[in-house]
Amino acid sequence: MSDDPGSDDIDDLTEDRQDAHSGLPAEDIALLDLEDDWQHGRLRGDKGTVIHDRLEISSPRYHQRLNVLLDDPRAALHAPALVNRLRRVRQERRTARSADQLH
Repeated sequence: MSDDPGSDDIDDLTEDRQDAHSGLPAEDIALLDLEDDWQHGRLRGDKGTVIHDRLEISSPRYHQRLNVLLDDPRAALHAPALVNRLRRVRQERRTARSADQLH
C-alpha cells in the first residue's frame, strides 16, 4: 500500500478495467465476448455494423485484434472454448492454404 492518498483510487480504476481472473483489458474482454455472442447466434444483423456499434472499431481492426488475442494465454483463460475453437479454425485454414499452394 502506498502513502499517496490517491494511489488506491488509481489501483481501483485499473482493476475495474481488467478481468480479475485473466488480466485482460476491458476492451479485449468486450471483443472476445462479442465474438462468443456472434458464434452462438446471440447477435443479429451485419457483423461489421455490430462490431462498430458495440466496440467503436472497424471490422478489419477487430479481426486483427482477435487474431492477436488467439495467441495470448490470458484470452484462453477468459474464454477457453472460444479461443480453442478459433485456433483450430485458423490452423485448418492455414493448412488448407498451404495445401493449395503445393498444387
